[in-house]
Parts: sequence; structure tokens; C-alpha cells
Amino acid sequence: MAAKLIDEDPALAHQHALAASRRAGRIAIVRESLGITAYATGDFALALRELRTYRRISGKDDQIALMVDSERGIGRPDRALETGRAIDRSKLATPVRVALAIAMSGARLDLGDTELALGELQIPELDPDRAFEWSPALFAAHAAVLEDLGRDEEAAFWAERADVAADALGLGEDDEDEIFVEDGLIEGEES
Repeated sequence: MAAKLIDEDPALAHQHALAASRRAGRIAIVRESLGITAYATGDFALALRELRTYRRISGKDDQIALMVDSERGIGRPDRALETGRAIDRSKLATPVRVALAIAMSGARLDLGDTELALGELQIPELDPDRAFEWSPALFAAHAAVLEDLGRDEEAAFWAERADVAADALGLGEDDEDEIFVEDGLIEGEES
């Protein structure tokens, strides 16, 4: 039930996760669900505690970005960076690695390190010509940091790429639009 309700009613999803944790608190997915629902309701301290427990029980780092973001939510961007740096990013699945880059960038912004925040987002997945499930969020985060740096033209480009990626993936608000992609020569390229 928590998974079904998380997008529509995070508070009710959290109540379901709490009930599950009282009955099966030693099961990794229960602790993960409780951590995710706590995060969704803004209880970052509980989210962090539960996600750490999930990580300890399961041995998985797939919720590391939420852990970093929860540290930020508590007001500890330095600890957020430490948490993110403690992980070998090369061993993470691509969506997790991208989410971690976005969270680490946010922690850098919290500390006022805008250039370093941009650097956190300079990962191979930042490819404006390809759209994957993580692309809209990554492109939007990149655009926001560029805007903070006053690089408005680049920011507009990446914001547009975020919208195009979301539309291409069917994540846009208007499901009736069709997207046509034409292959064409890029100026200066020969066929």
C-alpha cells in the first residue's frame, strides 16, 4: 500500500509503512519503504535513520541519494557530502549514480559552492542528445546551477533539453502531443 499511495498521499503511505515496520522491522524492504515515505513527508531524520538501517540489513547502496538529500534536509550539507563521497560511484546503477550527482550538487549549493555544484553534474550521463529516465532531472538540475552562475544562455539550452527529454519519455503533462525526431546533418558535418 505504501508504494501505491506514495505519489498521491505520502502521509497515508507513511502510516502504512509505519504499521509494516511494527510488524516486520527486520525486513530490508520494510525499512526502505519507511525511509522513503518519511522522506516524502519531510521527516528527514527518520528517513536517514531508516535508510541507514535498510543499507545495513540489505548491503545495498541504492538509496544513497535519498540519504545525502536527507542529510541536507536536516541542515548538514557537509555530512551529506561525506555520505556521498563514501560510496564507490562506479559500482552504482546508472539511475542511482545520477540521483547521487544531483543530491551532491544540491549539497554544494547549500554550502554556496556553485562552481563545485556544477562540477558534480559533469558526469557522462549529461548527454543532451540522449534521453533516459534520469535525463530530465539531470538536465534541469544542470540548467538551475548554470542559471545560478549567471550563464543564462546555457541554462536555457539545458532547460529546453530537460523539457524535450521529458516529452520524449512521455513524462510531459500533455499526452496528446506527438514528437517527431528528424535526422539531419549538423552544420559542418559531411555524410
